[in-house]
Amino acid sequence: MVFFLGITCGIIFLAISFLHIYWAFGGNFALGGVIPTKTDEVRIFKAPPILTFLVAVFLFFVAVIYLQASKVFDFSMLPLFLKQYGIIFFSSIFIIRAIGDFNYVGFFKKVKGTQFAKNDYKYFSPLCVFLGIAGILIYFL
Repeated sequence: MVFFLGITCGIIFLAISFLHIYWAFGGNFALGGVIPTKTDEVRIFKAPPILTFLVAVFLFFVAVIYLQASKVFDFSMLPLFLKQYGIIFFSSIFIIRAIGDFNYVGFFKKVKGTQFAKNDYKYFSPLCVFLGIAGILIYFL
């Protein structure tokens, strides 16, 4: 089960990482409902390409941590503390993300009528719960 969870999470993180790279280089596919908004037209922030690329690098790194923790691959160049505790740290981040900021993201957000809010409720927050719980299972099993 740990191997399956590791492969599944690794593929998910890599796919999301590649999507962020695509966006960083100017792609527009599926970009409409992925940035938090106050209304359907007013975005909370505009992500510059360099920040989007850094998110892609972060997600790639998280994929490596999940694959390492589930023993799919052995990345010997990772520091020992990341091998031991990285998955718990990143799992916690995704569970906290699913809970949200109580305004624009997460299950407990106040703004609920925008396209992002609908996508967040249906896709993004459940995915964060899955990735968080999967990471905890990988760590403890």
